[in-house]
Amino acid sequence: MKLLTIENLVRKFSLKVLTGENQLQQTITQSRSHRPGLEFVGHFDFFPTERVQILGRKEITYLHKLSIEERQIRIGNIVKYHPPCFIVTAGQEGLTYLTQYCVEEGIPLLCTNEPQTTSEFITKLDAYMIKTLAPEIAIHGVCVNVYGMGILLRGKSGVGKSETAHTLIGRGHRLVADDIVVLKKLSPRTILGTHDGKTKEFLALRSVGLLNVVRLYGRKAFQDETRIALDIELTKWQKNSLNNELEHEPTFTEYMDVQIPHIEIQLQPGRDVAGLIEAAANNWLLKQQGYSAAEEFMKRLESDSSW
Repeated sequence: MKLLTIENLVRKFSLKVLTGENQLQQTITQSRSHRPGLEFVGHFDFFPTERVQILGRKEITYLHKLSIEERQIRIGNIVKYHPPCFIVTAGQEGLTYLTQYCVEEGIPLLCTNEPQTTSEFITKLDAYMIKTLAPEIAIHGVCVNVYGMGILLRGKSGVGKSETAHTLIGRGHRLVADDIVVLKKLSPRTILGTHDGKTKEFLALRSVGLLNVVRLYGRKAFQDETRIALDIELTKWQKNSLNNELEHEPTFTEYMDVQIPHIEIQLQPGRDVAGLIEAAANNWLLKQQGYSAAEEFMKRLESDSSW
């Protein structure tokens, strides 16, 4: 998990700093923001004080309608909890009273510059904070996006992961990361795959060297991140170890307590590994839609035997 500061938010979203220029290095620990509503009317039982507080048109309009004395009470009740910062959206004006309280309490007060609704800004802000603060690990492997699905290619060094990724790129798919894949846990069921920044756009091929896939094949050959759907392990060919069962028992690889469907593909000269990966990706998608080729085949057999 990376360190997230208020200054990171200022730079990412081009926020204007109204107060608290000296407090921008304060860290943010919560991955979601909060719009104080009940807190303005005195209910603080579940007030998430460690979250970034968002003040949109509804909140600011409510404060404008209060008397000076009542407004001081409402704002004072919130700022005394010292949230990381306040962000005012939707181009609100007349914030002199809010600025005064934030200066007195040393709380950064920021405002958006882009013309967007509060809901739109919160969606972008929360998505950024969730990704930045997500637990993460780095694994050895390759990450590609095939038919819109994130796939991890793992295996021993030299087994052919990068070469397989190169073949997939030639078929119109995208590279996400080579050698070092960073996995981020966005939710109890979601793992995001990305690069570590240093290897971005690079693919290392034995006997050829380091390639920049964007320079060679265009922007369409690279994708910055992808949700991981399949974990595919490439292994050396072992005679008599494969079988022709109609449907294999599902197996999973666990990353940060999230289970990812696992498939093993054995390598042999002349075997179309990239084609098998494409087939696995499409088959996984069909299963998500409730279709099983094995089940349909068995139904056909049962139907024929009934005659």
